[in-house]
Amino acid sequence: MTISDIPALNASLPALATVLILTGFALIKAGNKDAHRKVMLTAGAVSAVFLVGYVTHKVLIRGVHTPFGGEGLIRTVYYVMLVSHILLAMSIAYLVPKTFLLAIKGDIDRHKAWAKWVFPIWLYVSVTGVLVYFFLYRWWPAHSG
Repeated sequence: MTISDIPALNASLPALATVLILTGFALIKAGNKDAHRKVMLTAGAVSAVFLVGYVTHKVLIRGVHTPFGGEGLIRTVYYVMLVSHILLAMSIAYLVPKTFLLAIKGDIDRHKAWAKWVFPIWLYVSVTGVLVYFFLYRWWPAHSG
């Protein structure tokens, strides 16, 4: 494994988190609280591992920005998505653990109230995290000179 393999590995983690988040949602709608809890805690762990991998990659490449190769409208689409992804990702670093803590403490009414807002934000961040990878590395990679 090389440094250039890390982005693909990192992208697989929010992809897995997306599946887990959606599964957790389906489980709670079906009334399966125990499975919901296990799946959502796993989604949280997967997201945390992603964050460690992302920061590790940034350290290893010394923070060098990965340029986007798209032009025109797709460039605007990418940067709007990227900025919203970054801002919301920063928020879920607080929102997800807070929502988990409410459930763990047994404050289910507040947990539900928080989860109504946190679920779509976390899902958006997970999906756009995968999309950022595809935009940068697969669909519109910057070509060097």
